[in-house]
Amino acid sequence: MMPNLNNDLLQLRNEIALVAARMVAQDGADLDTARRKAARQVLGVTPPKPNMMPDDAQVEDEVRKYLALFGGPAHLERLAHLRATALQVMEALADFNPYLTGAVLNGTAGEHDDIHLQLFADSAKEVEIYLLNRNVNIDVSETPHFKGGRHAPVETVSFPWMKEAVHAELYEYQDLRGALKPRADGQVQRIDIAGLRALIAASDNKES
Repeated sequence: MMPNLNNDLLQLRNEIALVAARMVAQDGADLDTARRKAARQVLGVTPPKPNMMPDDAQVEDEVRKYLALFGGPAHLERLAHLRATALQVMEALADFNPYLTGAVLNGTAGEHDDIHLQLFADSAKEVEIYLLNRNVNIDVSETPHFKGGRHAPVETVSFPWMKEAVHAELYEYQDLRGALKPRADGQVQRIDIAGLRALIAASDNKES
């Protein structure tokens, strides 16, 4: 009997996703790095074809499964703490239209993860001045624009908050238009203060 190529491909993607998920959960690797390393580990020196690679949603799903299986209460406590801290930061930065994104939003955050925000303000300098006036030490870097390589990178300020690291990408207010569309898999990519409060409440109700 000839092998089912579709099943073989799905099995290969799943194997890469499983290995990548362990790297994300155990080492704090980002999705792209974990996926590339996992592909090399699974396939050896053979460079993977694009259709062999699992997408973000599949890897994130495997990370959640891994943390649910091995993380236990410590993972849930860590995630709850990060979300509560993110809410505090967002409330402090409410004038700049803060949105939560990344691992703290999608539930894959572990001990190595930081809080990632996106702010939509009239100017990046307003945010920097606001933080500096409150004696918050900031480091400034750049992050690729969420709309892709056709757009210039955006300024990003990183700073400590309640002993957690926060990275806030500073977008122009007009970038908010169209930013709230869900991903192709239906998952939200960012949520505002009200959305985070609802997420925290839903998690609390699930645990009670």
